[in-house]
Amino acid sequence: MDMKRVTRSRPGRLIAAVVLAVAVGIPLGVTGAASAATPLTVAQALAAQDGRTATVTGYVIGQPTANTTVLTSGFTADTAIALADQAGETGTSRMLYVQVTAAWRTTFGLLTNPSLRGRQVTATGALTAYFSHGGLKNPTAMSLGGGATPSPTPTPSPTGTAVPDAYYAAAAGRTGPALRTALHGIIKVQTKLSYDQVWDALKDTDQDPANPANVILLYSGRSQSKTSNGGGANDWNREHVWAKSHGDFGTATGPGTDVHHLRPEDVSVNSSRGNKDFDAGGGAVAEAPGCYTDADSFEPRDAVKGDVARMILYMAIRYEGGDGWPDLEPNDSVSNGSAPRLGRLSKLLAWNDQDPPDAFEKRRNQRIYERWQGNRNPFVDHPEWARSIWG
Repeated sequence: MDMKRVTRSRPGRLIAAVVLAVAVGIPLGVTGAASAATPLTVAQALAAQDGRTATVTGYVIGQPTANTTVLTSGFTADTAIALADQAGETGTSRMLYVQVTAAWRTTFGLLTNPSLRGRQVTATGALTAYFSHGGLKNPTAMSLGGGATPSPTPTPSPTGTAVPDAYYAAAAGRTGPALRTALHGIIKVQTKLSYDQVWDALKDTDQDPANPANVILLYSGRSQSKTSNGGGANDWNREHVWAKSHGDFGTATGPGTDVHHLRPEDVSVNSSRGNKDFDAGGGAVAEAPGCYTDADSFEPRDAVKGDVARMILYMAIRYEGGDGWPDLEPNDSVSNGSAPRLGRLSKLLAWNDQDPPDAFEKRRNQRIYERWQGNRNPFVDHPEWARSIWG
């Protein structure tokens, strides 16, 4: 556009546009046809719902399905995404609903690409209501990160177990108590499952990579048919790695159904572990080679010692006494009874160091994030954070 011509023939409109931009906090030069040049924040885009073309950058929160409803897991379509200025945003009033038209669905639809959640996306389109909510429609450009591409040339969809950096944006540069607080704020945003749904989740998250009809049992290490779940001899059932009696949270929706610490295990081995704390030593556990137990503790096999530690540490960060649930915390005791404590912390930290996350554990974390709960275990992504928080 010829800006000299605008100045000569329509000065009133130009001045009005500048005044409006200042009023809503949009940088000068972003209004009108030039609006795609400088990305707006989501807050700025929500304040400028007048049909103009603009470029907006934000974090993918989920799939909007109604004015006040945004799915964060179990996505049903590729037609819309909700963006926010903070990766952990929960208030729909602070989200921008972005229409995903056919040209962009292969790469930016959440049903096809659930791992987009938490990643930064930049979109260019018309700032106008969508689902009767502040929105961006008819996108002409969409890209990952903070810069938009000029035409519909979608990149391959995000796959694998890469850690979405944007998911942990609020924790960047933090250590100690500040890191703990930030991580709690991030991972508490999740979809909660029923105890019955846990069966289906575990058949997915703990699938044997060599045999998709089976799951791998946590302590036993045995590959066993997914359909042999139940309560009979040699069936597998749902092991609460943070024993549910440590805090008395049972199996009601909440910590008792959080798949990040629930694993398939042989019924009798699960019974041998019971509600014991974790420590080294004891007698060998039948049907679980490499596991040991005594009167007050249980030692898992070497290949999953780190897995167990990171599940316990996740629970301590996720459940801080809010949501109506107890404040869970590891300590250095093995006689915690029904208190919301679990030990032995010094051993768990050592196991976290000795047994880093492997491909199975990373896939499991990704699967829970993409398909079931929409949150991650930060200690699988960043094992070093355990020492930063607990020393």
